[in-house]
Amino acid sequence: MGGFDSVSGAGRLGRWSGAARGVRAYGLIAGMWIRSTMVYRTSFVLTTVGGVAVTGLDFVAIALMFSHVDVLAGHTLAEVAFLYGLSIVPFGLADLALGSMDRLGRRVRDGTLDTLLVRPVPVLAQVAADRFALRRVGRLLQGLVVLGWALAALDVDWTVPKLLLMPVTVVSGAAIFCAVFVGGAAFQFVAQDASEVQNAFTYGGQTMLQYPPVLFAQELVRGVTFVLPLAFVNWIPASYVLGRPYPLDLPGWAAFAAPAVAAVCCAAAGWAWRAGLRSYRSTGS
Repeated sequence: MGGFDSVSGAGRLGRWSGAARGVRAYGLIAGMWIRSTMVYRTSFVLTTVGGVAVTGLDFVAIALMFSHVDVLAGHTLAEVAFLYGLSIVPFGLADLALGSMDRLGRRVRDGTLDTLLVRPVPVLAQVAADRFALRRVGRLLQGLVVLGWALAALDVDWTVPKLLLMPVTVVSGAAIFCAVFVGGAAFQFVAQDASEVQNAFTYGGQTMLQYPPVLFAQELVRGVTFVLPLAFVNWIPASYVLGRPYPLDLPGWAAFAAPAVAAVCCAAAGWAWRAGLRSYRSTGS
């Protein structure tokens, strides 16, 4: 038994060591791209401002709808803005960290993934940090502005559980979206040209979460609750904060289940990534 415990301990130590090397490598590669970006600071500022303006058009469209109606599916503008901000901030964090994952299919097709495999660094860290785009911070900033306005405009009785739930929800939502990015990249090992499929679940999922769940068919709501649990990014926690009925009549504790859901999603994404990487066959070029 002592030998078995030693082997298990060594395995865990090896995994932690690999994770630490991956984080360090990610930081080094991302830092290289950030330094490259900062060489042209004016271009960076203009691109970031343009990104804020473009992503902000989504909320402008929502605000224009409320210029003609007082409520949307029973929700006020402040409540929809709360849903909007609580979806785009976690997505902005995940997109900033892992937005380059959709480039994996191109590397698989042209064989350049082989160069990453021979380096003594986890492939996931290299792919995630490849061409790290600091300009994506514009989406995050725009989401923070809308979320901040919504929190100020909402008439909510802020209890301690609700206050604590806010940062937990943002972190858990970011982890869920990160898992979707990694899972989508793993699928590209098989499909090779599936970046748009991945975007349908990442960018498309975030767009759907901007609106109240009652606008969507029950089958779709079930799918994003029990199959691809994006509902735990904002719909379910927001229902608790706003005092509204939960989607699908879920139990009250569901609002606090986001960290557990995020952990399961990350574990599943990690398994899918390892399976995809093992199935990879070089182009031979």
